[in-house]
Amino acid sequence: MRPTTRKKSFTGLSLLALALTSGLTQAAESKGACGVPGLEQCPRPFDKVLPAPKDMLSWDQETRVVGFRNTYRMYDGDVFSTHKSKAFPLPAASKPLKDVQYSLEGKERGLADYLASQSVTGLLVLKDGKIAYEYYGKGNTSQTLWTSRSVAKSVVSVLVGMAVKEGKIKSVDDKISVYIPELKGSEWQDVTLHQLMQHTSGVQWNEDYTSKDSDFSHMTQCEAKPEPYDCVLNLVRSVKRKPGVKPGEVWSYNTGGAWLVGRVLENATGMTIAKYLESRLWSRYGMQQDGVWHALVPGKVDMGGHGFNATLRDWGRFGEFVLDGGQLANGEKLLPDDWIARSTHWTQAKGSVTAAAPNGQYGYQWWYNAPAADANAEPKQTANSDKTFWALGIYGQSIAINPAEHLVMVQWSTWENAETPSVTLRKK
Repeated sequence: MRPTTRKKSFTGLSLLALALTSGLTQAAESKGACGVPGLEQCPRPFDKVLPAPKDMLSWDQETRVVGFRNTYRMYDGDVFSTHKSKAFPLPAASKPLKDVQYSLEGKERGLADYLASQSVTGLLVLKDGKIAYEYYGKGNTSQTLWTSRSVAKSVVSVLVGMAVKEGKIKSVDDKISVYIPELKGSEWQDVTLHQLMQHTSGVQWNEDYTSKDSDFSHMTQCEAKPEPYDCVLNLVRSVKRKPGVKPGEVWSYNTGGAWLVGRVLENATGMTIAKYLESRLWSRYGMQQDGVWHALVPGKVDMGGHGFNATLRDWGRFGEFVLDGGQLANGEKLLPDDWIARSTHWTQAKGSVTAAAPNGQYGYQWWYNAPAADANAEPKQTANSDKTFWALGIYGQSIAINPAEHLVMVQWSTWENAETPSVTLRKK
């Protein structure tokens, strides 16, 4: 998730117990031992005291660690289960990654500097499907379910591709009001699914994470209410079109629109996002642990704009699935042959093209993510770094996929701000 007015700089990403504040709440005891109905294996650590969800955008960094690894039980959630299938192996690489050297602000840096400057709480590097590097910080473990923020948008994009291949979604050129009748008469009614996934709806949405009055902030408050669905629907339905802007003309990042992508998927398939993910991928690919998707109405409506909670290695396995073009270990293809290429064909609508991304920066909820053209960092580019595509979420969540290098990188972080942290390293 990110503001519509500017592109974040992810230079750091491209380069490769706790003090809680006021407003704490006790975890609900009515949702089973693990905090979510149907979740049998409790993630570790299992923090006893949780921060208030309504304050998510103002948590300090230490609070955010607890909040992000417990988001799965801070809201209603739908479990997506492995059905106890055998985990897809991720063996150790014969040549593990020991350090990375790069230059930033005229100084040579290493992997330890990177982990500190990026406030990394989890990092996984898979080369040729093998673990080259794995790191857990701030008490996180291989059983931690970490929340994705907008990385979930890319997961939903992949699920939409599955629904297209199955014929449940006839075409991405369909108007979304065909699948969501509640949008008829709103500014969304003539927007196509293609435009919605590329965030070129032309509908106004303020994604500013620093403003209490932004649409995104209001959505966060809606989600913290006892019955969030109507609040979110009314908020998204009420937004206006930018004067004189037709669908497809202007790129503007929009989590409200991304929620509607999830609603198209759910109405087309007759399943929640979690259930569709479980039935098509999670129980068949060989994930190691059940995950939880943030639900607005448990069993009926999930949050398509964010809300994916899973282990670090399972984030990596999802990346491997995408890297392989969307096929299972037995060779069965779950995606159209050209889906990944279509998903990473960057829109050139106004606002998407920048100096750092001359061919556009956004596809079907995936990012082209290069360092800013004037970034004072080395290396600025490698032989095939422009082949990498990214799933990105605020506060430093990411999956980077480079098919040319057979490389997948997963990062969990708790940046101080929603956007890229200062490159200045903390004083030791």
